[in-house]
Amino acid sequence: QVQLAESGGGLVQAGGSLSLSCAVSGRFFSINAMGWYRQAPGKQRELVADISSGGSTNYADSVKGRLTISRDNTKNTVYLQMNSLKPGDTAVYYCNADVWTIPPGRTRRVYWGQGTQVAVSS
Repeated sequence: QVQLAESGGGLVQAGGSLSLSCAVSGRFFSINAMGWYRQAPGKQRELVADISSGGSTNYADSVKGRLTISRDNTKNTVYLQMNSLKPGDTAVYYCNADVWTIPPGRTRRVYWGQGTQVAVSS
């Protein structure tokens, strides 16, 4: 019914930049909040940033000032601009979206993308 597809990951040197995008496709009524999470090997998945439908943002303390989340509601896409990357940013990055689905089975549900790998070398 709803799919999220991330893109833009890759390998970058410390201090470099990457831009991630996540497009929501399928059939749905509306998208509420959208967010980016990341998970490094051996660690729990953690929130990187999220953004409400109205554009309000929240960031993890570790990425404030370096990463910027944004969204384009006309394209059903959320972005993560990553600057001044550090080796500690290395992880698989997942986007998610809080979605009101369309019947059959209309409900409010959080969907996840499959992840995109970000690797930052020292």
